[in-house]
Amino acid sequence: MTFDRALMLVALGLALGWGLGATNEPTKIGFVDAQQVLTQTRAGKSAREELERKIREVETQIGPLVQEYETKGKELEARRMALSEDALKEKVLDLQSLENRIKGMQAEAQGKMEIDQQRLVGPIQEKFLDVVKEIGRENGYSAIMSADAPGLIYRREAHDLTELVIKTFDGKS
Repeated sequence: MTFDRALMLVALGLALGWGLGATNEPTKIGFVDAQQVLTQTRAGKSAREELERKIREVETQIGPLVQEYETKGKELEARRMALSEDALKEKVLDLQSLENRIKGMQAEAQGKMEIDQQRLVGPIQEKFLDVVKEIGRENGYSAIMSADAPGLIYRREAHDLTELVIKTFDGKS
């Protein structure tokens, strides 16, 4: 850890401690595993299933082209010495054209997947934040941190709110 980062963490800890200690209430900090919430809530499971279905569709579309590319590549290597220079150039150009087509389809599919992921996961993330804030207010938490927060070295399992967030999240569906 660099000195600057260590200094920043110490300053953050002091600021958090003074800010949280400004009241007579005890400091209460909780933790939540956002990734676990995303994978275990009904909405998260549904989003993952839809994304996996879309991936399978893309693989079904691109798979035959990839197979054709591999077959043509093997044929070209096997027959390279027997082909005339013009025939070899033609085969290489055909192979490059097929490769470009595959790459274009993959790039288009990647763009669509990113859009679909934002469309499906974005609302879940917003609801997640709302649920965490609600739990924090209702249960008197001074702070709720991500379980994988940088600089977090230790956390007591008793302060893990992940299951409560999942139950509350699903209860609001």
